[in-house]
Amino acid sequence: MPLARQRVIELGVPLNRLVFVGMKDVDDTLNGHRVMTHESFLKIPAASRHMTIALASGAARERLYKQCIQDDVTPWDIQASNVVRMDGVEIGAGSILSPFVTITSNVKIGVQFHANLYSYVAHDCVLGDYVTFAPAVRCNGNVEIEDHVYIGTNAILRQGSDSKPLRIGKGAVIGMGAVVTKDVPAGATVVGNPARLFVK
Repeated sequence: MPLARQRVIELGVPLNRLVFVGMKDVDDTLNGHRVMTHESFLKIPAASRHMTIALASGAARERLYKQCIQDDVTPWDIQASNVVRMDGVEIGAGSILSPFVTITSNVKIGVQFHANLYSYVAHDCVLGDYVTFAPAVRCNGNVEIEDHVYIGTNAILRQGSDSKPLRIGKGAVIGMGAVVTKDVPAGATVVGNPARLFVK
């Protein structure tokens, strides 16, 4: 919300137009802002509506993103003032880039990307839709990450190459502190250093 407030102030929009959208309408405020359902949000008189979806679950973000598009609610990008974006960076709609995030050159990222504090994406990476980076994720160059991947705090993804990028399959989960040195299959959970498949 502090990043959203900063953006609203920059746009010259009154702060009382900034609300939390949750599961129910409540009489109280959260961090100084009204809380209401999606349905109540849609009833507020407005020339346009914008929404940032701040949920860690890629699947939940996808459902809400599609609902917003259907309801003519525009995805809203939120970015801290100290984020570093270098040359040739493309990011899809609805991203949240937290303080101290760095994205270096020639990077392509899909919709609804979340990069938490101190994370980075290095050169020549391709990230799919609904990817989540917890704090301090280090994604080195030439890495390909498919849709709905969750990468835990302090995880490190080793450098790939032009001819053989490191690949993280759709829906994979990388555990906190994991050091990923080889490809991760779709749907797998990996943990440890070096990262290995987690079996329950």
